[in-house]
Amino acid sequence: DPLSFLSLTKAKSKAETLNLNFRFSKPPLTPNSRRLRLSIRASSPSSTALNDPPLPSLTNSDLQLRVRILSESLPYIQKFRGKTIVVKYGGAAMKSAELKASVVRDFVLLSCVGLRPVLVHGGGPEINVLLNQLNIPAQFRDGLRVTDARTMEVVSMVLVGKVNKDLVSRINYAGATAVGLSGMEGRLLVARPSPNAAQSGFVGEVARVDPTVLQTIVDNGSIPVIDSVAADEYGQPYNINADTVAGEVAAALGAEKLILLTDVAGILRNREDPGSLVKEIDIKGVKKMIEEGKVGGGMIPKVNCCIRSLAQGVTTASIIDGRVEHSLLHEIMTDEGAGTMITG
Repeated sequence: DPLSFLSLTKAKSKAETLNLNFRFSKPPLTPNSRRLRLSIRASSPSSTALNDPPLPSLTNSDLQLRVRILSESLPYIQKFRGKTIVVKYGGAAMKSAELKASVVRDFVLLSCVGLRPVLVHGGGPEINVLLNQLNIPAQFRDGLRVTDARTMEVVSMVLVGKVNKDLVSRINYAGATAVGLSGMEGRLLVARPSPNAAQSGFVGEVARVDPTVLQTIVDNGSIPVIDSVAADEYGQPYNINADTVAGEVAAALGAEKLILLTDVAGILRNREDPGSLVKEIDIKGVKKMIEEGKVGGGMIPKVNCCIRSLAQGVTTASIIDGRVEHSLLHEIMTDEGAGTMITG
């Protein structure tokens, strides 16, 4: 029988097996909701709980802060509206479900306010997991993964078949339209062996970029999601560093900004001191830091791809900390930024 207030007051014996908690809650006032809502929570050993998740309650100060932030974002939205922003996504930001959801929401937000974002992704942590499960040792040389034939198969499976499709699905679910692309699609990227191929295996470089397919997707208002696997002229797949791919794609598209979203705070004057972050530096200055040994290891390919993209016309390149929630918005929508910005 349908539940009613009258039957509930009379059927006290049923209270031991059916717990009903009527709770009136007043949601925040919105244009579409200005009435009290009845929230019913029912639990029973033999039935599934019907839980209406609580609506967020915002104080007046919370609402005022939200409006102020939106208002202060206007100059940055106007500055970058219609501009192409290429973001490389990887590192620790891909390990945490919360951070991954945050990055996706930020990406969709940028698209909604008129920017033209392009996402290039790696997948190092997930590649390492599968390599470990297959008892294949992971090796690195000068910050790049040594890739033999077996490792190349794993890299392709993880980047093309898993990570790329997962990001596309998440962006679509968040309300934008994403299109997944391998570097091999439409000859977007053509690879060549790296100079030290004898030691590193199937590690490649970008020989050239054909942005025709990519430009069509961007012009249509969709978000390209690109992995870093590409083939050479003969169809041999190569593993290319995702930072390098992002830099070359940014240059080919004439992007306003290149942003490397990774698991470091940025460039540090002292690698042992997180407080020594360099907020802004030019190409000459960062080359000097490399010569002095202040930039090394996995940071070298990141810095080199920034330098190369700037030399090809990208306006600014930034290395920011993807472990910090909303660091992408912080970098684009504030003067302070969220990491190190390199200028030409």
